[in-house]
Amino acid sequence: MTPDQEFLTDSDIHRAVVRIAHEILERNRGADDIVLLGIPTRGVHLARRIAVTMAGIEGREVPAGALDVGMYRDDLQLRPTVALHPTVIPGGDVTGKTVVLVDDVLFSGRTVRAAMDALNDVGRPRAVQLAVLVDRGHRDLPIRADYVGKNIPTAREDDVQVTLAETDGTDAVRLVRAGGK
Repeated sequence: MTPDQEFLTDSDIHRAVVRIAHEILERNRGADDIVLLGIPTRGVHLARRIAVTMAGIEGREVPAGALDVGMYRDDLQLRPTVALHPTVIPGGDVTGKTVVLVDDVLFSGRTVRAAMDALNDVGRPRAVQLAVLVDRGHRDLPIRADYVGKNIPTAREDDVQVTLAETDGTDAVRLVRAGGK
């Protein structure tokens, strides 16, 4: 394996988004009472893409928003200060709905735990599901994604870099091996 390997191209990411959209609709028997909430930054863009794809299949709008988890992280004192992103809840409430949290990479599970804590402050969903573009393993918490675009085996020290057209100008997922190995 090369030190810097592209795992997903723009067309791979598109196919993963389409597949995840179909899986969400199949598991939930349609889009009734589903709200997609992306975790900033790239999870928000992925949530919007999945919502647009689901809307194309269902023939009606599927709500997508954003859920900032910055103040709910358990590593605030270990990380540099980051700007907060707006939390946008479509329709203003998630109570009684199925919320699909969307993120780009699932690693330790700590960001998802923070998202569930943040979600408690905006309502009481009927159910919470998780969709990720990449699952790289190495969980610190017992969290598992319901929908996965691609499982990528990594070492804990490796870096998975996701770029999306909305923020980075191109769609790709690269694995950068620690120490260039």
